[in-house]
Amino acid sequence: MVVSQRFGEGHRVLVTGGAGFVPSHLIDVLIARGCTVVALDNFVTGSKENVAHLADHPRFTLVEADASEGLPAHHPAIAPRFDAILHMASPASPKDFATLPIEILRVGSVATLHLLDRAVADGARFLMASTSEAYGDPQVHPQTETYWGNVNPVGIRSVYDEAKRFSEAATMAYHRHRGLDAGIVRIFNTYGPRMRPDDGRAIPTFISQALRGEPITVHGTGAQTRSICYVDDLVRGILLLLDSTQSGPINCGTEHEVTMRQLAESIVELTGSTSSVTYVTRTSDDPEMRRPDLTLARTRLGYEPSIDPEEGLRRTIEYFRQRLE
Repeated sequence: MVVSQRFGEGHRVLVTGGAGFVPSHLIDVLIARGCTVVALDNFVTGSKENVAHLADHPRFTLVEADASEGLPAHHPAIAPRFDAILHMASPASPKDFATLPIEILRVGSVATLHLLDRAVADGARFLMASTSEAYGDPQVHPQTETYWGNVNPVGIRSVYDEAKRFSEAATMAYHRHRGLDAGIVRIFNTYGPRMRPDDGRAIPTFISQALRGEPITVHGTGAQTRSICYVDDLVRGILLLLDSTQSGPINCGTEHEVTMRQLAESIVELTGSTSSVTYVTRTSDDPEMRRPDLTLARTRLGYEPSIDPEEGLRRTIEYFRQRLE
């Protein structure tokens, strides 16, 4: 399957959460394609630093606003129609689940509905960033898109899991009943430059601790697994879905599955750190295993991740090293 580029020069694209980790990388590629991009962010977890290199670009506008309050229609960059809307906004780390639960629920529900209405009005392609968290603590491995998941609807992680599941349901309702051209991507564990060092996710936490010479804190026994994907591979997959006519949901990530213990040990080795690995109490509802079945992504989008995990971790470590210096 070969997907032709659909969005490029002359197209206007709205990206919510545009100053965040993954969306800022997406914007770089969209700008390089020739798109005019409007990034919307309320900076609850996003950072202007992530898009500072685009501040003077003639085809980039950063709008400070909360999508949960509706789009600021009076803003000159928001008023004209969009050809594509990418709903990427949401705090997305375990630390955020505990500190920003209401904001997460609102951006995954109220904001989604506002953006779906705008996409219908504009006749825009709508791409919704969902998550592997939609599978909860899976009892099927690897996870296929037909698996309905094993989610605790009232646990600490539920604000994120259920908000994304609502967004998926809303997106499909608009697709089926209002003719919306929509796609859903389920994003698996992603890492790379521009992650927040203190966001609570494993890779930035382990790297920051290793570079400071602090003990690496692994939750539980460290036997739980994640499949880690370098951000460039994820961005390529998201844009393949955007350019296609597929509705999904479609998994995007890699099949490189590692235990948290292995990940910690690799980061100690790659940083040249003297840090030891220690074990702390595991958080509630922490999934036991994660690995995407990429069959749909391969057959319908021609997607294939290509960044070697060791290379991706080296690039990420270098970014964090520069930040800490």
